[in-house]
Amino acid sequence: MRTRDDDAYARGLWVDTTLADALREAAAQTPDRTVLVDGDIRLTCAELAAQADILAGVLAARMPAGSVVSFMLPNWQEAAVVYHAATLAGMVVNPILPSLRDHELTFILGDSDSRIIFVPGSFRGHDYASMLSRVGATLDAPPEVVVVRGEPGPHTGYSGLFDGPSGDYPTTLDPDAVRMIMYTSGTTGRPKGVLHSHNTLHALIRQIRDNWRILPGDKFLVPSPIAHIGGSIYAFECPLLTGSTAVLMESWDAAAAVRLMASERCTHMAGATPFLEQILAAAQAADTRLPDLKVFICGGAGVPPSLIRRATAYFDGAAVTRVYGSTEVPVTTVGALDDADRAADTDGRPGIAGIRLVDGEIRARGPQMLVGYRHQEDEVGAFDESGFVRTGDLGRWQGDCLVVTGRAKDVIIRNGENISPKEVEDVLVNHPGIAEVAIVGIPDARTGERACAVIVPTSTTGPAVSDLGEFLEAHGMARFKAPEQVAIWDALPKNDAGKVLKHSIRATLSASEDG
Repeated sequence: MRTRDDDAYARGLWVDTTLADALREAAAQTPDRTVLVDGDIRLTCAELAAQADILAGVLAARMPAGSVVSFMLPNWQEAAVVYHAATLAGMVVNPILPSLRDHELTFILGDSDSRIIFVPGSFRGHDYASMLSRVGATLDAPPEVVVVRGEPGPHTGYSGLFDGPSGDYPTTLDPDAVRMIMYTSGTTGRPKGVLHSHNTLHALIRQIRDNWRILPGDKFLVPSPIAHIGGSIYAFECPLLTGSTAVLMESWDAAAAVRLMASERCTHMAGATPFLEQILAAAQAADTRLPDLKVFICGGAGVPPSLIRRATAYFDGAAVTRVYGSTEVPVTTVGALDDADRAADTDGRPGIAGIRLVDGEIRARGPQMLVGYRHQEDEVGAFDESGFVRTGDLGRWQGDCLVVTGRAKDVIIRNGENISPKEVEDVLVNHPGIAEVAIVGIPDARTGERACAVIVPTSTTGPAVSDLGEFLEAHGMARFKAPEQVAIWDALPKNDAGKVLKHSIRATLSASEDG
């Protein structure tokens, strides 16, 4: 695990202060500046600092510094208070996607040794309070559950938490200490806990500020989940480290997003392909070119060059560009904002990270990269001898820009969400109608990829797509991980060692679609 990067300190990308210092400084110097908008709620620097300070004391009274504080919240302003309170108290914050369910949540809470988790009472028809009761009953050391915006039932209510006993927390923090653990899907089927420090995230924000034309007073629309590395940095880090404002969206609706961007005069937005496609269509329908928009950053799998060109032409006052990155090395490339053709045809120039291609595989190393994984065994093979992360992605150079050409690993990226095929396969193989199953990603113009389950059935007819979704949901798996396509085959292609040849499956499926 990395603990110090002398070169990053020399370049000013790593510093001796933390986000906690930035929060206190903002509250003192610009107390009335709005840092976050959530519907009718507008949090100023002073208000955010005051609420975070109280909650930090409450957390300090409940657990020692360094404990893991989880939140499984939609894009709500309370998540920002929790995030900054955990930072002030010297805790490790653990954002969790609200779309996850019992299966994934049980693993993450147990693996991280979370001591407290903040959840909605209910959201999009799902009862989180009841889910946490179920999950907690399976854990040897369940975390305290705090319910936000809902009846707490047997759990702790969010508002009442602020009246609890307060403890002292440190005023000085180690900028190289781990302050975030974020779980990401891998090819092993078990999510891996990615560890970031104050300084890895500081370097990331410095890079964003310097390359994406961010000035004090700019506004980010944040529809991406705040439990993703992208959503979290725009909602929590950028407002204090760049002087911007985060405008949160609880649920994605492109028409509503256009109205919000116009009324709030948003200057920046980042998101996966579907966000850009839909915001472009909604803006055209509303007959607005969003004149305040300066930059749109589009990342994730399958960003069509034609989409970037259409958006660039329509949003004629904005730069629209592809970028590439991961939870491990966020914003590996910064795009090509000054060159419309390269912004469309490539994934951009390297930023502060170094990139090299080894046998076509993209490897990256930089000040914004993770300091390590939660489990040391996950680091075996994850880095090369020079400390570069083996991304598993394939690429080539086009001049000084990177073009991502595919993935050596099997992770499916659909609508910006990472899906581990093995995790889903391990559940589906227990379906009574399935003898064997392999899940692969198929390119999709709308979602980036779609998941296809190739099934060898136990009888003549195999299960339908709806059957798979119901089976996975019954086993506590998040709905977004369910395949949306099924192919029934007599056998799966395998090598002599019995390994399923997924590249062969993909080729066959692609050929059948092309034909």
